[in-house]
Amino acid sequence: MTVFHFFNCAILTFGPHAVYYSATPLSEYDTLGTSVKAALVYLGTALVKLVCLATFLKVSENDSFDPSQEFLKALIGFIDVAGLYFALTQLTHRNISQNHKFQAVGLGWAFADSVLHRLAPLWVGARGLEFTWDYILQGIEANANLVFSISLAALGSLMWLRKNKPKTLIPIIYACAGIVATMPSITSYLRRGLGWHFPKVVGFELFTSLVMAFISWQLFSACQRPSA
Repeated sequence: MTVFHFFNCAILTFGPHAVYYSATPLSEYDTLGTSVKAALVYLGTALVKLVCLATFLKVSENDSFDPSQEFLKALIGFIDVAGLYFALTQLTHRNISQNHKFQAVGLGWAFADSVLHRLAPLWVGARGLEFTWDYILQGIEANANLVFSISLAALGSLMWLRKNKPKTLIPIIYACAGIVATMPSITSYLRRGLGWHFPKVVGFELFTSLVMAFISWQLFSACQRPSA
């Protein structure tokens, strides 16, 4: 029973990444190498973030919300944006379109994040004797993070790769990218500042990820239209 629960949670956490790759044109254009490179860039970015967090953040004795520390954590979180910039603009890719490139990069980014932050807790906790919903919620949270990562990669693609975008959309693109990039700090405030329970936070993340995906899709479509 415990192994069955572990496999269910693992499939919920990592299965959507494989489904997204196989169900979209990414598999047809063989973009796996791009996703692997993006995953490696994420691991390097995570290491830099870990060093910065250990260097500049104070160790809190309680789990209360500290605005100054959370602001500093949000600034350090923008290292992810720098990593995405490197993955989108500096890595060598196959001859694939901009549309497929940002999806492959976002997919690799999200998969590496799930492996790094969720595989060990799943392996240790989901095989326990007592059933808990926490790991199912973590799987749902991983799906929301997949949508966030692809949305941020799409917005980054518009910011850094597309030159002929409408000027009226530029502030909206940067504002949306800022919201997605600071989402970990927003959820931290909801959890520790407002006292939201984990299921409510996951529901907020899932809803917000769908909204940001829709907005990113609309912005990407608007920037692809030929200018009048």
